[in-house]
Amino acid sequence: MLQWRDLVSVLCILVALVATRVEAQTGDQQPVPLGIAMENHAYAYPVKFMKLNIQGKDTRMAYMDVQPTGKANGKVVVLMHGKNFFGNYWKETIRFLTGYGFRVIVPDQIGFGKSTKADIHYSFHLLAQNTKKLLDLLDVEKAAIVGHSMGGMLATRFALMYPSTTTRLVLENPIGLEDWRIRVPYVPIEDAYQSILNYTEEGIRNYHKTYYVKWKDEYDEYVQVHYRWTLSGEYLRLAWASALTYEMIYTQPVLYEFPYVKAPTLLVIGQEDRTTLGRGRVSPEVLATLGQYPGLGKKTAAAIPKAKLVEMKNVGHLPHLEVPDQFHRELLLFLR
Repeated sequence: MLQWRDLVSVLCILVALVATRVEAQTGDQQPVPLGIAMENHAYAYPVKFMKLNIQGKDTRMAYMDVQPTGKANGKVVVLMHGKNFFGNYWKETIRFLTGYGFRVIVPDQIGFGKSTKADIHYSFHLLAQNTKKLLDLLDVEKAAIVGHSMGGMLATRFALMYPSTTTRLVLENPIGLEDWRIRVPYVPIEDAYQSILNYTEEGIRNYHKTYYVKWKDEYDEYVQVHYRWTLSGEYLRLAWASALTYEMIYTQPVLYEFPYVKAPTLLVIGQEDRTTLGRGRVSPEVLATLGQYPGLGKKTAAAIPKAKLVEMKNVGHLPHLEVPDQFHRELLLFLR
């Protein structure tokens, strides 16, 4: 029969064995490749798919359609992601809005997230049309359209194309507030593709760090998604789609049409944001004139007829991640 001291010794040995096993599994574990449709990356809410035939190619558009958890108010909000992100980075905003009674629809645009990485001609007109088809499928006649970064360019295009559908427009640190074609050299798609193929974990992280005033470990989730994509055998297809959407952003500005936006618009601008295209292809002197969001925000607010500008001090490119409480407060006030 085991004595007490013997039992303690056995327990200590078992604990040590378990600790050793955990360390072996986690300490030296190599990153797991991530499929380019993010098959092994869970979203916070169930994901569904809409089938589309685009330019003769069958594709699937992923989306989340999240019902209110609070008392339903009958209103719908569509959240549009940026180029280097995907729908799930809106998870806290979804939770917040559904708690206040909104139905929230979050698509992954074709070429992004869990959607098909199609070899097609990308345009903001096409992505806006796809989103309208999704709303029609879901029997949504009117919605507030919220776009971050590249999603701000898309949200603007959507509002211009479908003014009767767009009840409110929210632009969170949108890119495209300036025309890069004037000062940033054009890059052929093939060159952009080769550059994307050469992405490294360190390079991706360093770029993501430019988005924030203060880096937090939790932001590394989005770095790891991008890095693990590079380990996939299908990364070539994702890289090509990414190069195609880069050209879309460069060649299809929306800023000249801001005066034609009819929807009441909230423009949220983190004042420390300096996001721009072509950062590594222009001189320091030219770079210093690009991505100057404090001035760009004021200029854009003046151009949109029914715009309200909210300037967030000591905030970078991602207010809904950096200062979620502040961002959500302004968003709720505007949507109500």
